[in-house]
Amino acid sequence: MGERLRIGEVPVDVLTFGQALDDIEALVEAGQGGYVVTPNIDHVVLAEEHSGFRAAYEAASLSLVDGMPLVWASRAVGRPLPERISGSDVIPPLMARAAKKKWRVYFLGGANGVAQATAEKLQAELGLEVAGYDAPMIPPDPDPEQQREVLAKIKAAKPDIILVALGAPKQELWMYRCAKDYAPAVALGIGAGLDFITGRIRRAPVWMQKSGLEWAHRLASEPKRLWRRYLVNDPKFLLILARTLSRPTHERVYPHTRQGLK
Repeated sequence: MGERLRIGEVPVDVLTFGQALDDIEALVEAGQGGYVVTPNIDHVVLAEEHSGFRAAYEAASLSLVDGMPLVWASRAVGRPLPERISGSDVIPPLMARAAKKKWRVYFLGGANGVAQATAEKLQAELGLEVAGYDAPMIPPDPDPEQQREVLAKIKAAKPDIILVALGAPKQELWMYRCAKDYAPAVALGIGAGLDFITGRIRRAPVWMQKSGLEWAHRLASEPKRLWRRYLVNDPKFLLILARTLSRPTHERVYPHTRQGLK
């Protein structure tokens, strides 16, 4: 039994970085499937209007805080989150653990060639067992029936972990709706994680990450794609946080049994 807090409509697990890695390992070893999400401010805002996205978050095995603003907000909500646990930071130690334990890893998504490049890089550096990679065209509202070819390739590859780099909300919806089809593998939604590993997109300097300014670096890197997210949508978070603080404490912080964990 762990603790979760709720910011807006999004649940977040109260975990340290090390505990998050251990819990992902427990999910993989349990062999029951499941998936991991990494909420940030953009996700909290998106969940207000997207019922499918909310459902995907509610069903997630683990929800790991990605973004310092949510860590700061948790102090007001009533249960401070120990630290930021971004998907991009989780990947290197998780892949090292996967290589040591001989877990098979499948890479899904990213721009053309990125999944393959990431797989080959980690295979060469860590001795990772690559189950496969694919960068299919997946619609914004994926349906398992439409994904039969993609899921058949994954099933045949028999991965233990799937790194899903489709971006939000597509990756969360895919993991949620296709969970039974890719089980017993555990899926992780990692956004631009593959791009960071290959160097296709440069991450913000560490000081910007710790200062909650990574969004500014991303905006400067991809202004045409991200300006609306950061300058129009994300300021809505302040109203969502105010509404969250008006709720009773037991609705903001509550016990949670995470699927597949002992």
